[in-house]
Amino acid sequence: MKIARLRLPEGVFYASLREDGYHLILGDIFADWGELSEPYDGEYTLLPPVSPSKVVCLGANYRKHAEELSLDVLPEPTIFLKPASSVIASGEAIRYPLTATKVDYEAELAVVIGKRARNVAEKDALSFVLGYTAANDVTERDMQKRDGQWTRAKSFDTFCPLGAFLVTDLDPEDAEVVGKRNGVVVQRGRTRDLINSVKRSISFISGVMTLEPGDVILTGTPEGIGALNVGDTFEVEIDGVSMLSNVVEKEK
Repeated sequence: MKIARLRLPEGVFYASLREDGYHLILGDIFADWGELSEPYDGEYTLLPPVSPSKVVCLGANYRKHAEELSLDVLPEPTIFLKPASSVIASGEAIRYPLTATKVDYEAELAVVIGKRARNVAEKDALSFVLGYTAANDVTERDMQKRDGQWTRAKSFDTFCPLGAFLVTDLDPEDAEVVGKRNGVVVQRGRTRDLINSVKRSISFISGVMTLEPGDVILTGTPEGIGALNVGDTFEVEIDGVSMLSNVVEKEK
């Protein structure tokens, strides 16, 4: 099932994407809900598939990516946060900051939490997931190296594109992650190669902080990262079912 989040003249709604179009969802997507039988035929704007309270990210979670950045692979997962203000939808522009010198793309599988999670056992972790989507963990690489920690480099407005859809029937243990810059494949990996699996990541993070419905976990990027330049279009495709596309524009 594919779920989108739309802004309509009447407000913001979730909707399921069917062959005949969007069917608006009534009720709470994180609890009890149903969908209208007829497709919506009015105007809408596609939003990020969720509005998270926080985005928790896994660093150096593919061994070859860690090697290309000369990062140590630690016994426990390395986690960091991106603010909710960095989240944008597919189709919105990534803004190249005026203070930036090197902005990189990072194609990733994103996990969307469906119910409150605290101290979750690894064996139960996937039962706390609503679905999965595509993400781009945009990073100012020079700032990341200079600062010695990653907050500034990862947190600029527009540095967390998500979407376009939330997919509920995806196997997170072996999903393909593809990144394309200007139509050329520059990243390709599978989540079976994650150092810390989706299950382990959810369990570990929920032992540190409570995950709320709608929160997002970025699971890490495969090797092949590179620079984004003004005018570039970057696409992230997750197993052929969730496609994210954003153009890069200079910040004004």
